[in-house]
Amino acid sequence: MMHRASVGDGSELVWFKSSYSDSSSGNDCIEVAATSGMVHVRDSKNVPGPRVGFEATAWANFVAYAAGS
Repeated sequence: MMHRASVGDGSELVWFKSSYSDSSSGNDCIEVAATSGMVHVRDSKNVPGPRVGFEATAWANFVAYAAGS
């Protein structure tokens, strides 16, 4: 999976969306931004909307589970 940076919300966070996301057809997905010890998540269709944060370890565990490992 490759990532593309998302810009335009004025945030100090650097957001990434998966290259698997096909925004040309409206099928956007989540975006993530990593900081020291935290991973922030938002809906790419609602950039100014709510965000949620996870401790880095919890996010890594979730990704491993979602990937089936």
